[in-house]
Formats: sequence, structure tokens, C-alpha cells
Amino acid sequence: MEGEPQPRASRPHIPDYGIPDTPEGLLPWSWARERLEQALTYWIATVRPEGRPHVMPSWGAWVGDRFYFEGGPRTRRARNIAQNPEVVVHIERGDDAVIIEGIAATLDTDEDLEIRVMEGFAKYRASHDYEVDPQNWRKGGLWVLNPRVAFGWNVGNYPADATRWHF
Repeated sequence: MEGEPQPRASRPHIPDYGIPDTPEGLLPWSWARERLEQALTYWIATVRPEGRPHVMPSWGAWVGDRFYFEGGPRTRRARNIAQNPEVVVHIERGDDAVIIEGIAATLDTDEDLEIRVMEGFAKYRASHDYEVDPQNWRKGGLWVLNPRVAFGWNVGNYPADATRWHF
């Protein structure tokens, strides 16, 4: 968002993949933000209590450089997050890769936040005739992922545009 600090861009460390050592070609954070805001499907990865991965598609909203997603407290995802809040989210978008790593938590909402998150979910009104119900959020049904690091590239430009952002 304008006026807010931007994540720091750098190169990811992926030995032997030809990632450049220079900053030329790094993607701007606005490139990733646009894709995160527009995505309809996000893949959310959590870890089961015994350590096995769990990945499921979900709808969500990227608002104010945070990822918001719905889900009841009895879902496998919610039970996993309760035990281990480390989460990875990846957008489903053809050749564009945007991956976010961070800490997820249930969220107590206020009216201002509910309005902003509802605006982020408005894309599903046109695509799927779906309207969010903030009443569900007040029962532990809204989650936020606070990002720590993100990765992005376009498959057609990889490895030249491979970018890592630290928050």
C-alpha cells in the first residue's frame, strides 16, 4: 500500500539454478501484490501434528499485505494451525509463482477490518456468486497469515526474475 514500508527485495538462494547475483531483473513488490489480490484460488499448506504436510485449495483475500482466509475451527487446516502456525500459501495462476511463508492465527475483527476484508472477497461475487458473511468470522472463522518472506517469478523469465521479499 502507498506510504507503507515495502518488503525488501533480494535474490532467493537456490544453488545451481542460474539465479543472477545482481539486482537487475528483480520483480517489484507491486507485481506480487497484484497477483495476490486478483487470485481466486490459493493453496494453503499446513503441517499435521505428526509432521505430515496438508495442502488444500481455498478462497481468500490479500488486504494490506496480509492474507485472510475463512475456515471453521474444526477443519483439518485450523487444527493444524493450532498446533503449528507456520503456513505457506501459493496462488494458482498459470506461469506466475507467488509463494508466501508466515505465521497464521485466528483473528478478532473490528468493523473497519471486516469492511476491508469484505472488499477483498468481493471478487467472488462476480466469479462465483458468493458473498462473505462476517458473522462466521466472529465465531473463529477468519484467519490471517502474517507474511515473513515471499518468493515470486514468471516461469517464462525464470531464473532472471526470481525474487525474494523479506517483510
